Amino acid sequence: MNLKSINYWSLPGGLEGSLSIESFLRSAKRHGFEAVELCIGESGELNLDSPSNRCAEIRGIAGELGLEIASVASGLYWNYSLASAEKDKRERAVRALSQMVRITSDLGAYTLLTIPGAVDIFFAPEVASVDYSFVWEHSRIGLEKVLSVATEYNVVLGIENVWNKFLLSPMEMATFIDSFHSPAIGAYVDVANVLPYGYPEQWLKILGHRVVGVHFKDFRKAVGTIEGFVDLLEGDVNWPAVMDAISSIGYHGPVVAEMIPLYKHYPEVRIANTSRAMDAILHRGSKA
Repeated sequence: MNLKSINYWSLPGGLEGSLSIESFLRSAKRHGFEAVELCIGESGELNLDSPSNRCAEIRGIAGELGLEIASVASGLYWNYSLASAEKDKRERAVRALSQMVRITSDLGAYTLLTIPGAVDIFFAPEVASVDYSFVWEHSRIGLEKVLSVATEYNVVLGIENVWNKFLLSPMEMATFIDSFHSPAIGAYVDVANVLPYGYPEQWLKILGHRVVGVHFKDFRKAVGTIEGFVDLLEGDVNWPAVMDAISSIGYHGPVVAEMIPLYKHYPEVRIANTSRAMDAILHRGSKA
């Protein structure tokens, strides 16, 4: 059975890193989630300098609440890219990713969502694009440097399909992952990010045993921009097909709701709505 999980960014203050992790954990529990995905930021509640004893404390609080810290994500990949055009930034990205691996392990999580690089950054058009071949080459070089660290800490790097104009098909992502010949790297499939150019159920089936994480979001293809992300069950994700695919590949890990942006008013209502929608998708309780 897949753990019903929620991402830290889904609550007010999460993106800014100002939401206390204790408050987030209690809210997740109150709304019926079984697991959480914590997020590492530049500063705030969880950052690259977070010590092991603080991570152990967070792990203990989650355990007392009956929650599993199943995965970790970060937005730092946009600032520190393994495939940056600048060598010093690539080197900083390797150090940052290694630190995130350690934190993921200290939190008791298994999967670290990883963005290997970007041809361009969709929300920062002022940033110059990088050649696709350059991103392929240097993201591989950077990941190779961190794989031994991930293996040491028993953490798997989950390569996410995100709007970075890189790894645009499941066949290509499978080839990229397989090129490392390492169990410390896999695929983190975001079912809504796929929709502008593919079908998440096909991605899941093709990536198969490589899948180490799944993000639940929904998206309206007719909108086609970042404004197209909507509540679960309101978009064009074929949820029965997605769940059939998850079952067919034998993926038993967490499915993580990443619900951003927030509602303008009463944003916690979105978490309650998300929990209820996930119960329906996961065939738990009433669908009404």
